[in-house]
Amino acid sequence: MDSRLLTAIGAAVGIPLVIGGYIYLTERLLSLLSVRRQTQIRPYVWVMPAIAFAAVFMVLPTINTIVLSFMDKTSTRFVGLDNYIYFFTNSETLGALKNNVFWLVFFTGFVVIGGLLIAVIFDRIKYESLAKTAVFLPLPISAVAASIIWKFMYDFQPPGTVQTGTLNAIIGTVGFSPVAWLINSTTNNPALIFVGIWTATGFAMVIISASLKAISSELLEAARLDGANELQVLRMVVTPLLMPTITVVATTMVIIALKVFDIVYVLTAGAYSTDVIARQLFARLANTDYGRGGAVGVVLLIAVIPLLLLNIRRFRQQEEIR
Repeated sequence: MDSRLLTAIGAAVGIPLVIGGYIYLTERLLSLLSVRRQTQIRPYVWVMPAIAFAAVFMVLPTINTIVLSFMDKTSTRFVGLDNYIYFFTNSETLGALKNNVFWLVFFTGFVVIGGLLIAVIFDRIKYESLAKTAVFLPLPISAVAASIIWKFMYDFQPPGTVQTGTLNAIIGTVGFSPVAWLINSTTNNPALIFVGIWTATGFAMVIISASLKAISSELLEAARLDGANELQVLRMVVTPLLMPTITVVATTMVIIALKVFDIVYVLTAGAYSTDVIARQLFARLANTDYGRGGAVGVVLLIAVIPLLLLNIRRFRQQEEIR
């Protein structure tokens, strides 16, 4: 019998047995204690499996990656900061870092501003639910599926031949030459970022729209009675009240921009000056260059950590206000 099948059967049978055994044994042991002691200890008993899971599958691999980043390609010799020096001096990784900055600025900016404007505008129209559904529809689509869809949209054929790509077919009907969207260095990065914007704007719209519904209509009406026009109401009343939500959405989008991989890998595989840090990480590990791959992973982790801390701080501030 195939070893993979045996592993799958073992996991399907063994995991429920281990969980059931843990529940049974812990409850039997807790029953020997007083009610007061049970109340004090039970939360820690139930949270221990989650802590152990996080330690085994998150903390330990992170520590191992940090250690590998100071080793050579074969992970047998300590090389100090050589892998990090390579990262910040190599043209490929610097180009990928530059593209991540483009993603961070334009992807985050368009998603947050677009989500805010759509939430505000659609909040006033008659067919609000239908319009929001149309914007939200790309979100459940996986990044890989969305990339395949837009690969057909961006498809390019030489001038003079039939254009099978939707965009080139459209611009051809009005007399323009076809554009090599994914090959041309002027258009390829904006084209990739647009796919990300298309998939993520619905998320920003839904989150911001939920906060917008919580704003008192009497407050908005009072601002209008004081002489504020709609643009002033949006800028001086609605936006400040939505700022905590906008901050959370923005930091989430920044994290997505920093670790973007699927869209770039499917559409260009990092070619034509479209590479990003996460694709560089994948390439290093695929080539078993664990030292430089670990360094790329650590740089990406360091870039994300401040944003996570900012989100945690924001959540704590909101809890204190409540």
